Formats: sequence, structure tokens, C-alpha cells
Amino acid sequence: MAVLVDLESVTLSRVGRTLFEGLSMTVADGDRVGIVGVNGTGKSSLLRVLAGTEVPESGAVRRGRETRVGFLDQEPALAGQTVREAVGGGWEAEAVLTNLGLGPDLGSATGALSGGQRKRAALARVLAQPVDLLVLDEPTNHLDLGAVAWLEDRLSGFRGGLVLVTHDRHLLDSLTTRVVELDRGQAYFHDGGYEVYLAARAEREAQAASAEATRRNLARRELAWLRRGAKARSRKPQARVEAALKLIEATPQAPVGTAEIQALAGIPRLGDKVVECVGAGFGYGAGREVLRGVDLALGRRERLGVVGPNGAGKTTLLQLLAGRLQPTSGTVQTGPTVVAGYHDQLAGDLSPEARVRDLVAGPHRVPGSPEDTALMRRFLFSGDLTFAPAGSLSGGERRRLQLLLLVASRPNVLFLDEPTNDLDLDTLRALEDFLEEWPGAVVVVSHDRTFLERVTTRVVEVSADGAVAEVPGGLDAWLQAARRYSRRSGPGRPPATAAVARPTVGTGQAPPAGGAGSRGGGPQDKGRANPVRRARLVRDAEREMARLQAEVARLEAALGAAPGYQEMAALGHELAGAQEALQVAEESWLDLVVGP
Repeated sequence: MAVLVDLESVTLSRVGRTLFEGLSMTVADGDRVGIVGVNGTGKSSLLRVLAGTEVPESGAVRRGRETRVGFLDQEPALAGQTVREAVGGGWEAEAVLTNLGLGPDLGSATGALSGGQRKRAALARVLAQPVDLLVLDEPTNHLDLGAVAWLEDRLSGFRGGLVLVTHDRHLLDSLTTRVVELDRGQAYFHDGGYEVYLAARAEREAQAASAEATRRNLARRELAWLRRGAKARSRKPQARVEAALKLIEATPQAPVGTAEIQALAGIPRLGDKVVECVGAGFGYGAGREVLRGVDLALGRRERLGVVGPNGAGKTTLLQLLAGRLQPTSGTVQTGPTVVAGYHDQLAGDLSPEARVRDLVAGPHRVPGSPEDTALMRRFLFSGDLTFAPAGSLSGGERRRLQLLLLVASRPNVLFLDEPTNDLDLDTLRALEDFLEEWPGAVVVVSHDRTFLERVTTRVVEVSADGAVAEVPGGLDAWLQAARRYSRRSGPGRPPATAAVARPTVGTGQAPPAGGAGSRGGGPQDKGRANPVRRARLVRDAEREMARLQAEVARLEAALGAAPGYQEMAALGHELAGAQEALQVAEESWLDLVVGP
């Protein structure tokens, strides 16, 4: 197995802090390495060292002879006048661009691209070139879920070395076989994917907690012994008494990322009416209508996810619901008790000179109050970091600060546009826990599958034609449809997005016969069923899948407990049949909710 890059005792620091020290690691052909850690610990810097765009302060970096490296930086630069020139010619480059949602922009000027489009074009440039080592910094940022599914398949088939930083836990767990964790200047190596890393980290933190308890108990016994001594000897052991007291009072270094984001007092109560859209649409001037005929109502405890292909209008819908845009047709009514909080995709609207504590205090409070200090700590801003100017923060730290400022404003309806971009895994988990307990409503646009699964209870899709409709079967159905469409579309075909049979939101009505989701001939006529029969067929299919899933689980448990070879063989044969039946049932269910 050829060595692609080898780091030996490398050290890198930033002003006032060491990112990593004495780090050694090797990436060989076929390796799948994920880099994790809290924002600001040096993940992106380590990628740049591996890619050769940054030189460490000490240590050695060795590369395999003629190793070709494809590097996606967190904030990539694009050369060339047009997207085609920047990415390169040829059918493969065009196919990658199409699958990443940039097919219509081949002739667009690179200077006119949005930040998200630039990131996707840079990713396409990396993927379209023959390389031995892929080094990717947040490759799923600004991708829709269909493109993420396509990217996962693409990287799964890559035979060279892969090193990536990502907040997408599905991607991290499915692709990586080794995880490198950066934590306050130290590197920890875990053989296995995301699940193995979590277990190993929990064990390390449990051991640290046990060691701390032992240390404090020893200090208490030492102090008790010293205090039992005669008063005449009280002056002699005084230094030992003081040392023991310091040991007891010392606060151990907390495991990174353990701060919880808690709901704040003072959030105004939300009434029954939140936001209601009736036939709402939006268009820019004389151009095409971005959204049309939107019928959508939000509840007090709404947990709504918004999905759809890039450029379809997901952000426009979010801005319409938040009152940032006014409809050009239909109506959007907002309840009188709504206090909206909006988080956008950009992290550059903070004054670069303003310090974190000043931004949190705002114009009406004294910086550094106990309330603000506690709030900053919950978002992992403590010590010198609270005095840091916003311009010195990493991209992930700026994201974290944006969320901190949003929560500090005490809204009762949150509109979140790609809130997971550039966040570390610890902050993501804390944010998910916060939103789970938060008393208001949440509407979120996100490409992060785990985040959507944990946070949302309802999913709507914004389609390319401007329609907004609830997704039958929820997020799982949408993802399976997207992956299925992507695999059969082939190179150079339309982007990997799902053609899902969509009922109108809130009405329970299916599309008309012959529309999306209808298929002709034999069993495929299920797609033409009227709404009542269609709903019954979907329920029957879901019950059958649940039955078969339970049967598969029972057989797997029995197989694990089988006493002998003959029993194992019989159970294995039975299990294979149940798994095949489950696959057929899932395909039948997909035929009911997925278009041709």
C-alpha cells in the first residue's frame, strides 16, 4: 500500500494558542480518514498541511513520489472567467457539475457566483480531476440532499486516499475507517468510523472523571490528616494544608464540547396563530415566479424541515415565512405574538473589530454580565475567546457566534437557513438538544440528514417548478427517492433530485392521475389510485414493512444465539428470505410515493 503523505511531529499554532503539537500521522492509498474536533482546534489547518498549502512550524512532511492531491479548501478560490474554464472541459467535468446542481451555470462568470456556487464549483473541479489523494474541507456545504447522496456514492467508489472534515454524520460514519480527533493541542486516533470515535471519546472522558474523583479524594484525606495534628505543629504543615486546599478547589479541565445550550428565560409566549400562507407566491420583477400557490400553516410547536434542489427557492420560502419578503400573489399572515429570529447562510455580517462579549451584550447591556457570561459558556465561548474580535474567529466559530446572538435576542419562532454549515459535531449535538426542548416553532432549511432527522417532524419539498408540498413518507422517502433517481440518471443527466408524488400541503390530496407519481400498466397503476385508495395502499405497505423489519430483527437475534451450525444455517436461510421480502416491500412502497 503506497504512502501518500506522512506527517512526523508537526506543530502549528495561531496567536495565543497551539492548534496541535508533535502530531504524527500517515495517509496511505485506500485510507478513509475523518478529522473531528471543536471549531478552532485546527481541523482546516491540518488539512492544509496535508494538502501542502500550509507549512508547519516544526516537524517533517513527506509525500509519495508523484502523488496527485485534490484539495477543497473551506473558502476556495476559483481561477478562470467562466465555470467551465474554472472546472475544466470534458464530459466528466460537465457530469460532475450537473450532479452538483451547476449544469445551467457552465457559461456563468465565476465572479458572479454566490458563495455556495463557488464552493460547489470548486468541489466539482477537485472531483473531475484524476488524483491519488482527496483532501476535502466540508464538501457537503451548500449541497442539496440529492447532491449529498450522489457525493457519498462518488466518494465510496474512490480508490485513492481520502481525508475529510465534515459535519455530516451520515457521511462520516459511512465513509471513514479512521477518525483523528483534535482536542486542545492533542490528537487522538480512533480505528473505525464515527460510532467508534464517540465510544472511545466517552470512555476517555469517563476515565478522566474517575481520575479527577480519585485526586480530590486523596487531597481530602491529606487535608483531614493534617488537621488532626497537634496545635503545636500547626505552623509546620501549613504549606501542605494550603497545597491540599488548592487541590480540592482546583477545577479540572472540562471535556471539550460538554456545555449545554439551554432554553432561556424571557422568551415571549407564542399564540395559536403563527404563520399562515394561502395561495402565496413570489417572483422577482418580470422574471419567473420562484414560488407559487403555497398553502402552508405553522403550529406553535412546529418542527418543519424544508428540502429541495439548489436554486429551487428554499431560502425564498424561508424569507417569505419570516416576513423578510412580501408575497407577490396570495397572502402570508403572521400571528400578533410572533417574534421571529432569522439565521442566514452568510457568516460575514459581523463587524470584524467587535469583540465577542460586546456583540453578545449588544447596545443596551454592560459587556461581561453574569447572564451573558453563562450564555457564552453554553456556546463554548470562554476565557480569552470572549475577548476575541469576530474577524479573528474561524468560520465555524463565527457560525457558533451567530447562533449565540440569535438565541440571545429571545425569539419564539426560529427560521434557520443551513445552520449546520461549518459547525463542529459537539455544537451540532448541543444545538439539536436545545431545539428539541425549545418551546417555540422552528423552520429549518438544511442538507444535514442527521440534523433533519433529529429536529424536524414534518418535511416539505420546494420543487424546481416553484410548488411547495409535503413529502409523503417524510425525509426517509425523499432521500431514498433522491438516491434512486441519482443512480439511474447517469452522467450528464439532470441533477440528483427526487421526483416525489406530492400531495398539497395540509390537504391530504394526491396529484391527479397522469401527474407526478403516476405510472401505467399492471401493478404500477397503484400510482394512479384516488386519494383514499392511495392512502390505504401506503398504510398497508408501511404495515408490511414494519412486520418484515420486526421479523428480520427477530431472526438476527436468533441467529446470534443459535447453539450449533445446523441451526445457524437454517436461520441464515430464513433471514435471507426475510431480507429479500423486505427489499421487495420497500420497492413497492417507493412505487406508491416516487414518480417514474
